[in-house]
Amino acid sequence: MFRKTALAFAFTLGMMGAAQAGEQYVDKTGFAVSGFDVVSYFDLPQSAVGTAQPSPLAGKSTITADYNGATFAFASEANRDRFLADPATFAPQYDGHCAYGVAKGGKVPGNPTLWRIVDGKLYLNITKNVVGFWEADIPGNLTTSEANWTTLEAKAASTDVIPNYTSTAPVTN
Repeated sequence: MFRKTALAFAFTLGMMGAAQAGEQYVDKTGFAVSGFDVVSYFDLPQSAVGTAQPSPLAGKSTITADYNGATFAFASEANRDRFLADPATFAPQYDGHCAYGVAKGGKVPGNPTLWRIVDGKLYLNITKNVVGFWEADIPGNLTTSEANWTTLEAKAASTDVIPNYTSTAPVTN
């Protein structure tokens, strides 16, 4: 099972497409983080390592802000205002790409429902299996991903889709 998952992940890393360099990952919703309100993550209780996280709030297409080459949607004007006061605090790390993917040396999309906040920073991962690898050694993976990010940041953002993911909370009006 591990070998099959590792091969699938390696294949995904190799299938990265081109987008604008250094910008936030944006999927077919047209919004960063698939239209989820990034501020809402910070108001949720975090689940224990190894268990699923609660779902963030869906953003509204009428309450948005632009940052890092992308449009972010918010559930409320208050959340948008919190974001605008310090966007770097709320935006996901690695431009919304999978934190474990960055640790392994590539840019693949981050799934907005597979998240964890570590030291006040939001990290996303691509699949449930990858979450397990990430959470097996969060400090070690962070050390590696931070070192890798300096060479990956300028590379084009992924244009891949998140495997087996359909937004469960699409952006609403």
